[in-house]
Amino acid sequence: MFHQPVLKNRRTLLERAEKFISDIYFTDCNLRGRLYGDSWPLDSLASFLSEKRIRFTEATKQNFAPYKVGDTFGPTWWTCWFKVTLTIPESWRGKEVHLRWESDGEAMVWRDGQPVQVMVRIDQDVKALCLTHVVTLYVETACNGLFGAGQGSMIAAPDPNRTFSVQRAELVVLNSDVRELLTDFEMLVDLVKELGEGEQRGYQALFTVNEMVNLCDPFDPNSYSKARSLARNFFNQRNGESQHTVHAMGHCHIDSAWLWPYEETIRKCGRSWVTAIRLMEKNPEFVFTCSQAQQFQWVKSWYPGLFSQIQQFVEKGQFIPVGGTWVEMDGNLPSGESMVRQFLEGQRFFNQEFGIHCKEFWLPDTFGYSAQLPQIMQGCGISNFLTQKLSWNLVNTFPHNTFFWEGLDGSKVLTHFPPGNSYEMKGKIEDVIKTVKNNKDKGRANHSAVLFGFGDGGGGPTQLMLDRLHRIKDSDGLPKVQMSSPDKLFSQLQADSALLCTWTGELFLELHNGTYTTQAQIKRGNRQCETLLHDIEIASCLALCRDRMFQYPVERLQELWRLLLLNQFHDVIPGSCIEMVVDDALKYYEDIRSGGAALLNDACGALCPKGNAAGVFNSLPWERHEVIQTQDGAGKPTLGTFNPFFNGILCCCLLTYSITLKLFPSEINKADGTVLMENGILRTVVNKDGTLASLLIRAPSHRRLSWTPCVLTSSSTQSSIQILHANATYEIQFGHLQRPTHRNTSWDWARFEVWGHKWSDLSEHNFGVALLNDCKYGYSVHRNTMTLSLLRAPKAPDANADMGTHSFTYAIMPHTGSFQDASVIRCAYNLNFPLRLIQCTPDTLPWSAFSVSTEAVILETVKQAEDRKGALVVRLYESHGSSVVATLFTSLPVKEAWHCDLLERHDSTQPAHFTSEGVTLNFSPFQIVSLLLIL
Repeated sequence: MFHQPVLKNRRTLLERAEKFISDIYFTDCNLRGRLYGDSWPLDSLASFLSEKRIRFTEATKQNFAPYKVGDTFGPTWWTCWFKVTLTIPESWRGKEVHLRWESDGEAMVWRDGQPVQVMVRIDQDVKALCLTHVVTLYVETACNGLFGAGQGSMIAAPDPNRTFSVQRAELVVLNSDVRELLTDFEMLVDLVKELGEGEQRGYQALFTVNEMVNLCDPFDPNSYSKARSLARNFFNQRNGESQHTVHAMGHCHIDSAWLWPYEETIRKCGRSWVTAIRLMEKNPEFVFTCSQAQQFQWVKSWYPGLFSQIQQFVEKGQFIPVGGTWVEMDGNLPSGESMVRQFLEGQRFFNQEFGIHCKEFWLPDTFGYSAQLPQIMQGCGISNFLTQKLSWNLVNTFPHNTFFWEGLDGSKVLTHFPPGNSYEMKGKIEDVIKTVKNNKDKGRANHSAVLFGFGDGGGGPTQLMLDRLHRIKDSDGLPKVQMSSPDKLFSQLQADSALLCTWTGELFLELHNGTYTTQAQIKRGNRQCETLLHDIEIASCLALCRDRMFQYPVERLQELWRLLLLNQFHDVIPGSCIEMVVDDALKYYEDIRSGGAALLNDACGALCPKGNAAGVFNSLPWERHEVIQTQDGAGKPTLGTFNPFFNGILCCCLLTYSITLKLFPSEINKADGTVLMENGILRTVVNKDGTLASLLIRAPSHRRLSWTPCVLTSSSTQSSIQILHANATYEIQFGHLQRPTHRNTSWDWARFEVWGHKWSDLSEHNFGVALLNDCKYGYSVHRNTMTLSLLRAPKAPDANADMGTHSFTYAIMPHTGSFQDASVIRCAYNLNFPLRLIQCTPDTLPWSAFSVSTEAVILETVKQAEDRKGALVVRLYESHGSSVVATLFTSLPVKEAWHCDLLERHDSTQPAHFTSEGVTLNFSPFQIVSLLLIL
């Protein structure tokens, strides 16, 4: 039909197209209202409620009562199972029939004993199940939303009494041609909006979509093809060769726990991944990336049929396990050895179940990234890293999207931050345009990732997202879009990496600093359990050498390690989770403590015959003189000071006397109730509730003074000292780094609070003060004031966070010389790794298993090798920041020594220099070295 040319108003045309596909306006006459055709009622709908999360086989045995659409069920965290029977009308034969199910909560459909589809309301997109014949279905509905059940806001504490309902349950005929046309309209409308008034291509899209409205009669299906033809012609106009390439990868970031407990995450994985499998069956080009070995293990246990399907699609290259870690852990707080175990457990699981080795570390959502991660990644066979969380920075904009990240020891990994600043895009026009506009490395990198799919609470990609991306895979005015994989993306980035910049040091997130302190009991549990597992492994290795009948507890240790690694998830150990998760985490720590105590007792029992004498097991490879129990009131030693010598010592009790600091109230301030307490060494002011107000030290520089407060409120401790230096030093994983004590730039003052591990230090030439602790992570050093964050107690998402009594130890250690020369590092280890009393006979002789020739090198780990009995893995690192030659001495019957990586794969080309005197090793600053010792 010929149209007279008329002046077109942009806003009028755009609104006309928007209303034509609106799900709010004019649905009685627009195209959106034609999406579904005829409907048909279900034969029957029945339900039953379960307080616990139960498996399908148990659910089907329950008594189901009739359910009426609109009736409520609940409360929060319960599960409502529905039994659905339906018959498709004979007149619908040959049509695409769906079960249209709209309900609160998260629902999964079961059919013939297997999960087949998720049904959850996401941004007005109600998923429907395509049906072909008479069936009986079960719908498992969790009484919580994608993001839990926050009362009043998403991250508020959960509302325990929320109720839920089903609003619609019926059979419908889906008009697939309408669905396709709606997608065409939506993409063109979005393109008009995103390109704006200054782009010629935007006006082409506007006139195309307006003409489509002219041609399309919602009530005449015969008109649809003409409108679709216009859209197809528009999208088929090709790009130039220089266009930016978007690597689209399906993704479903699922927090292992956050606003919901661990158990609900298991079902989130099942719901999300079964949907991904259905999409793969329909779209052979679809690629889905998925991290966290723990979640795969859950699915294998709870949904074995689904897990088998996943294995098949992994083999096809569509379902891609990524990351190589047990969970997406916090990037700050776990110890260095814990980070190694994240990769060890993750990579081994992926290799055993899928025959793959992950080449990329995948950590899109965490609260900062340790400067030792590049070295740890490289040691685990990983050279690429993907994340995006630094786009959340509160103050400074990170200057790169694609770059090389150089770690503390000089190790480098190729790093990519998706420029769209999201790990849950929807395949929309705005996603790909934002990806190009935000790219901070234009001219250096012409390829970027787009991770699409609903995330955090699960959901994953949808068919609509795939349809959107398919339309714009090579369309003029937009970047090229290709379905890709992490390997393809990083291979392309590596090939074009000649001009990429390098960022050296930690990747500090300028947000969520409270995660260093919140949920103090979790922090304490983590540190204590890391220490306990360290000691169990050493004692068990020594027991192997002392008692041939001793069985190294391989399976039980793996269970305990995996519990610890799970609790290091990036919303659990930081404390940014609901109270239910905290309760689960603390229970897991108790399981580790109780199970670990039994293992340690067994190992120590194999080290020497039990008798009526007391001995000491020292898990650190240096001599220690420490008071086990203090003196009594008369000044007599009740047990005394043990004088153990090296790692694995067994010795009798050596009684000596030591100084006991006693504080006497000398003055009470009637105005504020504080108490001044002092003696010749210490002068302190204590608040009336028992918390420390101030501390003044008068002590020889070699003394370490400890304070073990019992605190009931949120607090921190501050010490002002007469030292001036531009930088303070903080322990991190396998080393330390410096951060400024001034606020010169925005990058400096954005780090008003930072994280560290067992110690921090502020020194000038020949004198300094170290601050040690046994379970804290939040520090701040501003000029000459050192602060350790003790407690925080926020009210969301856990309204009871940190309420109660807390016990912890911190110590202030003045020293002469540098902190290296003053043995600050060893003192911090001594504070965190207690001497352990064991029973032995009076004639038991001391025995040293390991020692190191230089204090600069720390022997961090001794464990049995994963795949080789009769072999030990020992891990050492350089702690002073120096290049040094060290000798590892051992009394164990070692036959061979080989270098190995962090996954314990030995390098046959690198035998260690091993003589009768020990193993000689060359270290560069902060280098991690792992050895395989063959006994």
